[in-house]
Amino acid sequence: MLLNEDQIALRDVARRFSREKLKPHYQTREADLGFDRALMKEIGALGLIGVDLPEEYGGLGQSGVTSGLITEEIAYGDFNISYLQLLGSLMGAIVHRNANPELARHWNSRLVAGDAIIGLGLTEPRGGSDAANLQVKARRDGNQYILSGEKTSISFSDQCDAIVLFARTGKPDAGARGISAFLVPMDSPGIQRTRFNDVGSKIIGRGSVFFDDVRIPAENLMGQEGKGFTEVMQGFDFSRILIALQCVAAAQASIDETWEYMKERQAMGAPIVQYQGVSFPIVEFETLLAACRQLCYHGLALRDAGQPHTAEAAMVKWMGPKTSFDAIHQCILTFGHYGWSKDLPHQQRLRDVMGLEIGDGTAQVMKLIVARERAGRVAVQYAAENRK
Repeated sequence: MLLNEDQIALRDVARRFSREKLKPHYQTREADLGFDRALMKEIGALGLIGVDLPEEYGGLGQSGVTSGLITEEIAYGDFNISYLQLLGSLMGAIVHRNANPELARHWNSRLVAGDAIIGLGLTEPRGGSDAANLQVKARRDGNQYILSGEKTSISFSDQCDAIVLFARTGKPDAGARGISAFLVPMDSPGIQRTRFNDVGSKIIGRGSVFFDDVRIPAENLMGQEGKGFTEVMQGFDFSRILIALQCVAAAQASIDETWEYMKERQAMGAPIVQYQGVSFPIVEFETLLAACRQLCYHGLALRDAGQPHTAEAAMVKWMGPKTSFDAIHQCILTFGHYGWSKDLPHQQRLRDVMGLEIGDGTAQVMKLIVARERAGRVAVQYAAENRK
């Protein structure tokens, strides 16, 4: 992949910051159970959040490929910190396309500067992979909407400053039809939040958000009423690719550290890198990660060219987390008893990456999407009919 001068310069800034500032404190940062807001502002000042957003918000107006480069470089040093760039690109684009200009300018300028986090309020207790099966309600009351219900498994649940909330404004059994999207400030009266005790990604946090007759201005509606699901969900092919690059970067960091360890560790009078049984598994994962990375950037290049990339995004969303998890697992085994220690970062990367085998679309759902893209809806319809 050939990069232009701007891309190389931005990549180098992100690489230097990630490896010098973020990577040394990746493990100690996990104990914070929250994002360091001063660090967020520092990253924003470097122009490394929402790099693809328009300049009117303080963004750089860069391509999706550039956004992927920045996400990957930051995730190499700290998988969780890279969520800032990912959410900046995903949520910033959603707000830019769907919110009214004044609201978009207020929140996106804060997002890019590292002054605010915008969460995604989609998943509900009975929904999961059935993302359109929503029960949270929004009813119009004059020049306001009243929100009621529960969202769960929400990243940054207790930290985000605003949330893009999907709620039902139409009939309960209408599926994706009748769902609207709203930009909700999280200091609105009637909101309560919880945090789960998760295995990984602890500084991000995940939990439930409860809306008890929360009133917001009608102008906080995003897009058209009843069409929020189809309008706002268009950006998720982009985020799936960025998620895969997050995972690949974390695995690459462990692979690189493992190569160094194998050159130094001696067994039976020779560095263990000389033994094919030790080095070949690492070679295999190096190859698989390189293949996944190339497919990610191919998908981003298709997006930048305005071409369909749904299948490519779904492919890397299932392949990236799984391959990365397996690669990090092999690194732990290669380090032997030392790898089983929390002194090393591999175990944390393993836990962090594993969460994205579940979140933002499971492997099974991603494979259904690929099958639908390649064979048409008959691939999904036939399976559904035979389950009845």
